[in-house]
Amino acid sequence: MRRLLRLVIVFVLLALASAAAAAWLGLRSLDEPLASSAPLRYKVAPGTSFARIASDLASLGVVAQPRAWVVYARWKGLASAVKAGEYEIEPGLTPRSLLAKMVKGDVIMHTFTIVDGWRVRDMLLALRRNPDVVATLVTNADGQSDEADLVKKLGIDAPVAEGQFLPETYKFPGGTTDVELLAQAHAALARELAAAWKDRDVDQPLQSPEQLLTLASIVEKESSLPEELPKIAGLYLRRLTLGMRLQADPTVIYGLGARYDGAIHTADLRTDGPYNTYTRVGLPPTPIALPSAAAIRASAHPQATEAIYFVASGNADGSHVFSATLQQQNAAVARYLAKLRRRESAGTAQ
Repeated sequence: MRRLLRLVIVFVLLALASAAAAAWLGLRSLDEPLASSAPLRYKVAPGTSFARIASDLASLGVVAQPRAWVVYARWKGLASAVKAGEYEIEPGLTPRSLLAKMVKGDVIMHTFTIVDGWRVRDMLLALRRNPDVVATLVTNADGQSDEADLVKKLGIDAPVAEGQFLPETYKFPGGTTDVELLAQAHAALARELAAAWKDRDVDQPLQSPEQLLTLASIVEKESSLPEELPKIAGLYLRRLTLGMRLQADPTVIYGLGARYDGAIHTADLRTDGPYNTYTRVGLPPTPIALPSAAAIRASAHPQATEAIYFVASGNADGSHVFSATLQQQNAAVARYLAKLRRRESAGTAQ
């Protein structure tokens, strides 16, 4: 009987020692680097249990002690706090630090850049080609995202989507929908426009934030040089004040739509339409592009100028020459054409 009791005691002690050793090994494994020699991406789907996450990573050969990891996470009350999303598991990361990363929601952030001066159609095309964005917008017959559907889903208080998104780089987690991402860009535009309108120079003919946005879209398309934007804005506002037509080529191009073949023809300038600022006085009915924050601010704080004409300088920097009289403008145009002819001659000689 005593012998049996001694055997039982020995067995229990061995079992306790084994359990203690296993617990110690499991606890030590929490601070040992994961078996990952290169960065690995792992996606946690919404509603996934932590036990499933541990099992997946164990099957991938990343986590050596999945059971210990699960026990630790449950003991700390963290198993249910893991956030869904895509994570990057870098070499040197430990199970403990990976759990902290998942609880924090430190997911991989992707980026999408809306380029200054893009049209909405350019933005939607780039967005549809982005593999990290989930497409939910209705597509039209051409396979493009439908702008009317976008206006409806975002509740945009404007007749069209043109101009309603602020060009900049946006960060977002994988799985973000096109509507969710564009909601950020529209909200950013609304904030920028509201601030610019509130802080605008009041001695100008603009009557609403919408008109400011439309002017900014024209200014954006006229120059790629930030230092020229306030002067171009001032020039167009002076024309509006004088009752002159804007005669802005970008508005004509926008009105032509798919009919634009890369050049503006005399017939295009003479054919009346809502976006033809050669035949109509005032601003076009809507923006013609997505203006940058710089263009919006320049239009709210235009540079005072006597100039009412401008033309490309022909210089490599893309600058313009501004003129207060038609005589000065004609001379500037003549200089520009002369530069073009010299370049063509030099190219032919080569």
